[in-house]
Amino acid sequence: MQTVPNTAPNNWFFIMQDILSDILQTLRLRGSFYFRLGFSAPFGVEVPAYKQSARFHLVVQGNCVVRLANGQALSLASGDLVLIPRGQSHCILDSAESNYAPLEHVLENAGYRGEGVVVATPAPHAATNELVCGHFTFRDGASHPILQFLPDAIVITAAMRARFGWLDDIVRMMARRVFESRSTPHDQGMVAIVQRLAEVMFVEILRAGLSQSPEMQRVIGAFSDERIGKTLMLIHTHPEKPWTVESLAKEIGMSRARFADQFTERVGEGPVSYLRGWRLQRAAALLDDTRLNVQQIAAKVGYESTAAFSRAFSQRFGIAPSEYRSEAA
Repeated sequence: MQTVPNTAPNNWFFIMQDILSDILQTLRLRGSFYFRLGFSAPFGVEVPAYKQSARFHLVVQGNCVVRLANGQALSLASGDLVLIPRGQSHCILDSAESNYAPLEHVLENAGYRGEGVVVATPAPHAATNELVCGHFTFRDGASHPILQFLPDAIVITAAMRARFGWLDDIVRMMARRVFESRSTPHDQGMVAIVQRLAEVMFVEILRAGLSQSPEMQRVIGAFSDERIGKTLMLIHTHPEKPWTVESLAKEIGMSRARFADQFTERVGEGPVSYLRGWRLQRAAALLDDTRLNVQQIAAKVGYESTAAFSRAFSQRFGIAPSEYRSEAA
């Protein structure tokens, strides 16, 4: 049997965090773009759709309305935070009836040069509403049940933040760092700190917002399940092993049929499908981040044949592994 970390009940939180961290690192979660937005009524800005991304908006002062692409309007007050996954377009408004301008006009007026933190507040002391806005990205082709089951929006109110100490601390620290950019908006040291804080914040938002998506709650819960969580840890720790439904079931002391049913119910897909998808996500990460050749990468993610790996990779990403690496360079 394979060796995995001690799985005593009080260790499952840390095992869940390890798996989640592995997923987000492999999918290359990055906090890549931030700006501080100050405005007074009337005001509206349209944030365009952008693939492989998620956006968040934190209301630091005042209130606003965020209108989603599906027409849903979310009213946010001071201290509230919203995460909008899947890169969908949306509008930030002072009221639901306000008109809006494209985001690129706001960036142009702010003198954004493509790096650092955008300060889109022309007269900070005159603004009655202030937001900290951010943009997460994932690698091209990034896919996982966690991302698939995210709702259209996760709203974390100020009252909810108070119940999640880590999230509240991170949000306060990140907002403070962004506001320190008032005099030095392109300070790269500050930008790096804000980016790292935002990446940790993404994980904490998922935890705090679980109740808003039963599907996401089920998937995250699978990580902390004593048996399914151990299976996921085996897959993530040793994707190169020749796992089958039978061998994974044996590792956790379950029958093949019962294990397959429980895994599918909790994760949203069968164990073989999950294993196959995860191996290819790891392969994409290795193509991006290492100099290993295609044959070496195929072996590292559990393929005995380079040809079989290349076929599976091409079917998933639409291009051959060598082409994927060239485009990512």
